[in-house]
Amino acid sequence: MPYREVAETVGILGDLIGVAIIVVGIVVAMTRAAVRLYRRAGSYRLLRQDIGRAILLGLEVLVAADIIRTIAVDPTIESVLLLAAIVLVRTFLSVALEVELTGRWPWRRWEGTG
Repeated sequence: MPYREVAETVGILGDLIGVAIIVVGIVVAMTRAAVRLYRRAGSYRLLRQDIGRAILLGLEVLVAADIIRTIAVDPTIESVLLLAAIVLVRTFLSVALEVELTGRWPWRRWEGTG
């Protein structure tokens, strides 16, 4: 199997894994929320945090898959610029989700603890 096909397959597999992480994470988050609701200990905030964590992890895997596919399979200037735009948008989403989940900027994560 040629290098290009392997890299493309790995990229596609990474996309599938990233989407699966998000879907499974949301299902798990909803299940946990249902259990908390049944026990009268439900919290909307905890549901949002669980879903946010699943999306963050899935986005990281999707970015890695995009990098593999772009750099290893089709390293044209157009594909690299498109990758840069995708990474920029996904990085913004990751930072926004991190702030939403923790209430702090990612680079200030350790302030106020300890």
